[in-house]
Amino acid sequence: MSVIRDNMAPLMFGGMILFMLIGFPAAFSLAATGLAFGFLGIELGLIRPDFLGNLTFQLYGVMSNDLLLAIPFFTFMGAILERCGLAEDLLDSIGQLFGPVRGGLSYAVIFVGAILGAITGTVAASVIAMGVISVPIMLRYGYSTRHTMGVIAASGTITQVIPPSLVLIVLADQLGRSVGDMYAGAIGPSIIQVALFCIWVFIVSLIWPSDVPALPPEARQLRGWPLFIKAMRGIIPSVGLIFLVLGTIFVGLATPTEAGAMAAVGSLALAAFNRTLTWPLVYQGMATTMRITAMVVYILIGSRVFSLVFQGVGGKEWIEHLLTSLPGGQVGFLIFVNIFIFILAFFLDFFEIAFIIIPLLAPAADKLGIDLIWFGVLICANMQTSFMHPPFGFALFYLRSIVPPTVKTTDIYMGAIPWVFLQIILVAILILWPQSVTYWLDRTPAIDPNTVKIEIPQIAPPPLDLGPPKF
Repeated sequence: MSVIRDNMAPLMFGGMILFMLIGFPAAFSLAATGLAFGFLGIELGLIRPDFLGNLTFQLYGVMSNDLLLAIPFFTFMGAILERCGLAEDLLDSIGQLFGPVRGGLSYAVIFVGAILGAITGTVAASVIAMGVISVPIMLRYGYSTRHTMGVIAASGTITQVIPPSLVLIVLADQLGRSVGDMYAGAIGPSIIQVALFCIWVFIVSLIWPSDVPALPPEARQLRGWPLFIKAMRGIIPSVGLIFLVLGTIFVGLATPTEAGAMAAVGSLALAAFNRTLTWPLVYQGMATTMRITAMVVYILIGSRVFSLVFQGVGGKEWIEHLLTSLPGGQVGFLIFVNIFIFILAFFLDFFEIAFIIIPLLAPAADKLGIDLIWFGVLICANMQTSFMHPPFGFALFYLRSIVPPTVKTTDIYMGAIPWVFLQIILVAILILWPQSVTYWLDRTPAIDPNTVKIEIPQIAPPPLDLGPPKF
């Protein structure tokens, strides 16, 4: 029993991983592991029986967290705009603009994926939407199957790091940082990522031009000002909504929750503008929002049960000692954490990683002097790579489900490999160049409370007048 008592934290962590790898739902695996080891800890004398009474306050904290209201609002926005024909208009408009250029459709897919990713906030929605729209068009005009699969999967994973991503909202909550700072920190990596993708398409157009041909003249129906007007009609409303939402957060006019509510209303307005706003569309958006929100809340409740007991048995100290003693300081820690999360993301959903793993890693990162905004954005970029990596990448599974049977699975896997390397390059850039994240943050000089001096001016009291009263 002494062996179990001395190693309660690693046993608990291993038990949780085992349950989830077996296939039990994450929320129930977390809650069951937490309660089981909680009762075992009471029996072994590691924690007091009244310690589990703190669960009430933990659950109340979840339900009273206003920031989490932003999740259903942004999810609803993405669900509406995903189904209202916006992606088709965007791809058609940008595809026509880039049509005369070799690789033009690839550039269009990357830019539309970035915009759609910012709108939908989920990899599954972005990959499926882009795949359904883009695959038939790109294959029809002679694009290589492998290149087509790779660029569509990669454009769908951009959603993780481009504001106003749901991923960034959840990470901000778990890391104890503001959503505005997390969004600002993600601006630089978003630009770098899109630039890397475009550079690769340009290289392919030079080395293998037959893989990315330009659109034939008969496919370019519009030219000149009519094409420009059509493109602006497709681009400006969606981009304007994104910038409106982000702008109100950055300048402090709205909280993330208020901005999310505005985004939800704006999505309905855009759907009405496209003349696709119907009651079935709204119902589908509400159903999607309900499923995702319920999943997030259940996982969050289960993670709170697990984390409370884990801290009670000394798990926080065990993790912190384990990670801070790694060789290489900050760089060694970041390399280990990225490899660890990269592997976990093969089997676990983002929300599971965010609510379970991130709270365990954040104290160690903070102790090593790592900026938590930089840390959070780096984790985002890392998980994008896991979504793309064959054979476990979720984005590849989503793509496989909607492409024609004539497309081989090996084409999907081989097509994804160059884009995986591009995302690994992005992770390396973020590790070696932290300013790519921190440059965009508004850094006010920190005030050390120990150096603050409160000086009260000495005011001479008025002279005492003890004479007779005057009437």
